[in-house]
Amino acid sequence: MRRPHPLLLAALTTVLAAGLAAPAAGSTIASIHPQAETPALFDDEAGGNANGDDPAIWVDPDDDEDSVVVTTAKEGGLNVYDLGGRLLQHFDAPAAPGPDDENGRFNNVDTAYGFAGKDLAVVSDRGRDQLRFYAIKDGRLTDVTDPAVPFLFNATQAEVNEQETGYGLTVWKDSTGTYALVSRRHKTSIGLFRLVATPGGKVGYRAVRSIDLPASFTLPNGTTWTPCLEPDELAQVEGMVVDQQRDVLYAAQEDVGIWRMRADLTGAPVLIDKVKEFGVPGTYDPETEECTPGADPGYGGAHLSADAEGLTIYYRDDGRGYLLASSQGDDTFAVYRRESGNAYLGQFRIGAGNGIDGAEHSDGTAVLNVPLGDFEEGLFIAHDGANTPEVPDRENTNFKFADWEDIADELGLDVDTEGWDPRD
Repeated sequence: MRRPHPLLLAALTTVLAAGLAAPAAGSTIASIHPQAETPALFDDEAGGNANGDDPAIWVDPDDDEDSVVVTTAKEGGLNVYDLGGRLLQHFDAPAAPGPDDENGRFNNVDTAYGFAGKDLAVVSDRGRDQLRFYAIKDGRLTDVTDPAVPFLFNATQAEVNEQETGYGLTVWKDSTGTYALVSRRHKTSIGLFRLVATPGGKVGYRAVRSIDLPASFTLPNGTTWTPCLEPDELAQVEGMVVDQQRDVLYAAQEDVGIWRMRADLTGAPVLIDKVKEFGVPGTYDPETEECTPGADPGYGGAHLSADAEGLTIYYRDDGRGYLLASSQGDDTFAVYRRESGNAYLGQFRIGAGNGIDGAEHSDGTAVLNVPLGDFEEGLFIAHDGANTPEVPDRENTNFKFADWEDIADELGLDVDTEGWDPRD
């Protein structure tokens, strides 16, 4: 186990001492009705072992109605939908390189505009410990992954088969190039990888640097707390997003909370909010493979129920906007100011309506402020980890599409369809 960097501990101690704002007394959670959903995905052999996880939105440069939504389905590969949730394209995850090796397993996806003259969907393949790249043109995807891409975090296939591999992902672009920030499964690590154009119009990457977030924490009472997980597992990160105008990365450490740090992974991360379960001791039971919690010492946050998951940013003009986070443990989404300080603003859920069920156990999310077909005031997409109607003995997931205007109206937020263009 790697010891936390002293700078990280210092940053954490400062945040814990300062405390975090609680929601207003008597506040209620707004329920937003979805306007569309994607077809059900079933995580079994008959369903192609498809298990939805993360969405990304690609904006068509000529006609917003032709924009598409790209989503991961783990072993079920990659799916492309139109703005009504209808399937347009499907890509299988890569097969295992050998009979005893792990199959491809697509975990997270994000979009990159204008890399080497093309738009890309960038995907983390947690099964193969690699990134994969799909060029997007006229709403159609084409695999342009360099066949020689290296492993992200491992040196050998045997190590990859242990599945401490590339996990969460977000894309960042600045004046120096286009990058993918990738977290590592069962570790606290985040790596920075620069995208590179290779011969034949292919895309690869090279590692730049990495950082390890803390695995244990000093509480205000002087004790040390480590999140209760299976043996040899650390508190991993999955949900991530970069504020493209500030070069700031937000990373959701699932059992801990949300960190803010420089996107180039230099400097000290700051914990901006904690899960409610932060500091609660737990005892792992190997027979049940579950943790039995102890008494809550009261050091947790007020807005996020573990796991802290998908992060996304709604941009407004003049550097304003909102950071949204999936609070998976209570099926809600927390909203914070994008501006300095990241003040908490409210909470909402995607509830049943318009003949569509709500979103529960949500992992990935995506939001855009620009008009997108019938979503004229912007679009919010959430993974639904418990899609209905239920089918006996079949895990059922999909993605829900909601109007940003409905969220803004319920929470008193702003609509700004011209404050930011993802292609800028």
